[in-house]
Amino acid sequence: MLPSLSQAQTTRPVSGKVVDAQSNGLPGVTVVVTGTTVGASTGGDGSFELQVPATATTLTVSYVGYASQQINITGKSSVQVTLKEDAQSLSEVVVVGYGTARKQDVTGAVSVIGERDFNKGTFTSPDQLLQGRVSGVQVGNNSGQPGGPTTIRIRGNSAVTGSGQPLYVVDGVPLDGRTARPGLAASADVGAGADSNPLNFLNPDDIETFTVLKDASATAIYGSRAAYGVVLITTKKGNSGAPVLSVGVSGGFSKLLRRPEFLNASQYREAIGYYGAPASNDKGGDVDALDEILRTGYLQNYNVAMSGGGETGRYRLSLGYLDQDGIVNKTGFKKYSANLSTNLQFLESKKLGVDVNIATSQFREQLANITTDAGFRGSLIGQALQWNPTQPLRNPDGSLFIQSGDVVNPLAAQELYDDNSRVNTVLASITPSYKFTDWLQYRMLLGINYNSGERRTSINQRLINYPGIENQGFASISNNELTTQQIAHTLNFNKAVASDLNLNAVLGYEYTKFINLGSSISAYGNPATGGFGNFGLDYTNYIQTSATGSRTISSFKDPSSELQSFFGRAILNYKDRYVLTGTLRRDESSKFGANERVGYFPSFAFAWDLSQESFFPAEKLTQLKLRTGYGLTGNQEFPAGAAQDRFEIRDNGAQIPLNSRNENLKWQADRQFNVGIDIGAFENRLTFTVDYFNKTTSDILFPTVPGQPAPQVQAIFWDNLDGKIVNKGVEMALGTTLVRNDKVEIGFNANATFIRNEVKDLVGADIITGAINGQGLSGSTSQLIRSGYPLNAFFLPRYNGLNEQGLSNPVDLANPVYAGSPNPRTLLGLSANARYGKLSLIANMTGVFGQYIYNNTLNAVGNVGQIGAGKNIALSTFENPIKESIGNPAAATTRYLEKGNYLKMSNLTLAYAFGDVGSVVKGARVYVTGQNLFVITKYDGFDPEINTVKRGANQVPSVGIDYLPYPSARTFTLGVNFNL
Repeated sequence: MLPSLSQAQTTRPVSGKVVDAQSNGLPGVTVVVTGTTVGASTGGDGSFELQVPATATTLTVSYVGYASQQINITGKSSVQVTLKEDAQSLSEVVVVGYGTARKQDVTGAVSVIGERDFNKGTFTSPDQLLQGRVSGVQVGNNSGQPGGPTTIRIRGNSAVTGSGQPLYVVDGVPLDGRTARPGLAASADVGAGADSNPLNFLNPDDIETFTVLKDASATAIYGSRAAYGVVLITTKKGNSGAPVLSVGVSGGFSKLLRRPEFLNASQYREAIGYYGAPASNDKGGDVDALDEILRTGYLQNYNVAMSGGGETGRYRLSLGYLDQDGIVNKTGFKKYSANLSTNLQFLESKKLGVDVNIATSQFREQLANITTDAGFRGSLIGQALQWNPTQPLRNPDGSLFIQSGDVVNPLAAQELYDDNSRVNTVLASITPSYKFTDWLQYRMLLGINYNSGERRTSINQRLINYPGIENQGFASISNNELTTQQIAHTLNFNKAVASDLNLNAVLGYEYTKFINLGSSISAYGNPATGGFGNFGLDYTNYIQTSATGSRTISSFKDPSSELQSFFGRAILNYKDRYVLTGTLRRDESSKFGANERVGYFPSFAFAWDLSQESFFPAEKLTQLKLRTGYGLTGNQEFPAGAAQDRFEIRDNGAQIPLNSRNENLKWQADRQFNVGIDIGAFENRLTFTVDYFNKTTSDILFPTVPGQPAPQVQAIFWDNLDGKIVNKGVEMALGTTLVRNDKVEIGFNANATFIRNEVKDLVGADIITGAINGQGLSGSTSQLIRSGYPLNAFFLPRYNGLNEQGLSNPVDLANPVYAGSPNPRTLLGLSANARYGKLSLIANMTGVFGQYIYNNTLNAVGNVGQIGAGKNIALSTFENPIKESIGNPAAATTRYLEKGNYLKMSNLTLAYAFGDVGSVVKGARVYVTGQNLFVITKYDGFDPEINTVKRGANQVPSVGIDYLPYPSARTFTLGVNFNL
């Protein structure tokens, strides 16, 4: 049982209600007797009751997103408080890593968004809440599959290897950044598909705030893991007061957002004659194969949270259930989540505190054979696009039409393929703390993040189009475990050390250990005995009947990597005008060579708040703050043991080298300079922030293969490249409240980022990447890493059009030319909110400009040669003004490189706040939300929001290549929220 509030005899009761500008009660508002720890939290209708010391004169009322107020209670037993929205309040406390700071003390490029500013809708992971909401941050979906991964780039792309993702820290516990869902290696014709999102275990409804640390002066305290930025995720906590039960229920449906245009049956028949294809290609039917494998996907989402507590103990317990169908048949995502947080205080002095956070979840994914790295037969989406629209998918008796050869019936491939995964996650931490004085506090954090994943995959032996599958079948069972263990000690100091001089400092030690291991068994059935047979069960349930000679058992354990760190930060504030911040972190990582394991990561920043100066024209401006900073961060996102000699042990005992030792392998370093200005006017109803940044990445970590002579199986040698990647640009954020009164409110926010990306001083040969897949395209690439050009720049043979015979004019295949960059030059986020009475409307749009996309789908699946083989082609190919020869080879050229500019309506929400309904239901709100409503673009593929991570080449992932992804969906949701 939580400790109860002790009431002394020298107290008196005070009650009241806290409302917003529309007189709606605000639940969860913190009400504290100024200068004490005596307080309470408002209930569902905004009311509160507490016993205050008899000598108390004021209450401090605070709530996220609103300006804090001090209320005089002298001689009063009841008060009503109206809070005004003020997200820019200087007294707001910001989480800055291993501690907090007042917003006015923040000197780095830091963006904080709370629940009011999140994107609306249903999300399987919380990263989508950020899309378009923070300047300098690009959030893109890698896949339209529910639970699919998201790529987040903070201030541009500087990742030659690895994901380039920021470090995520949840309630002080850093995440591994990987997913425990096992991969898949079935055959050359079945790829692994998109990864799972490592943030899937979190329930978006449990998130209170995101703090995005963008420049090195803000991220340096995380040292070796902060090169790509840091995202601090704070989950919701309990509030003092009577228990409040919050309920959220929503349901909806999803449909295909848009599709590339391929020939329908009548157009296909016309094309047969136009191109002189065999008349036998007309099979007499009328089929839309893509439509046959798609569906309307339904979703349901339930969230319940209970919170409350007293002065010495607060708690919050939440439960969540999400069930979302994918728009592709036999795909979907289910998640069960639970989150518990408690904040307890002990001793009569209440100086001893213990915080406990436990987030648990299990999510299940049903996956389709949609992949970016399959063989030339393509994945499910490619099979549907290239299916002959005159060929029925089923025989007259209703059975699947299956024929041998390269043409795969997508309906058969879907029905005869089963792939299911399950991932269990526990993220837990306990944080005891002791407050020696009001200005000195010790905290210890013990954290663990445990993830276990299982994947079961089977391919029916009736699917005769894949070599090795016919009359055999395939089954695989894989398991993975990821564990991160952490212990951190911090000492926080916050006190005026001299007249008008305040010091906010933290000293700390942290130890983190990462463990990754797994096992798998895969097998093919024995064709001599009828393969796996047909027993009405999934093959993975009797995998022991497989052919002994075609059964593979494997297990692995990566070398455990350890990170030991000492760090400190000091923030000096003089007269609330001048703020100086210094940070230093020392990391020692077992990942690196014995000679380079220790790295030092310093940063410095300075801010001048002119609004506190006597000469400042306060009648015109409410804030003017200048900031500048410089710092160094690192990157260790590469395989554990990469600096060591590593081997794979085969079943015959042979040791196959994986990578070679490099005692001098060192940190990849990111140096960043930042200058910023924060402006507020009209009582902060108009705010504007602009930052210039210049980030240089050096000592780039890169895997190479030694030259000849070499063993048959060559080990990878990780080294640091001589070269730099420079990202520089300007980011701006504008916030406005155009109208705000009791009846009407109108606001508009916009952010824009302008980025330039360039590789400089690269020594040695160009690095080739950007693999192009498809029949006849094996070995083709489209991208180079070359000095003087953007990272992953497109270098392609220039397409010179068609001649009179319908053949491509001569192309210089040996000398590809620079054709564009996959990295956007401009990011845009727009949001608007309007309210009239209890009716409100919120709209968010995102835009990306200046990027190029290679339409590998059109190149591999939509080319004219397909119709000669009895397959479908793209409508744009058929409508070419010059008749293209059916024998024209589909080479990888600039023909298939398209501008990827787009502006997308990310989400639109219409809501009505009923408020209190009767005496039980409080704060009821009904809403309807549309996600991905439309996209404005000239791109010819499914969706220009594409960041398909392909195999690339030379161990370098590709960027901006669109190859048969899981299509994006348009989603509509109807929901209700209320408190009890």
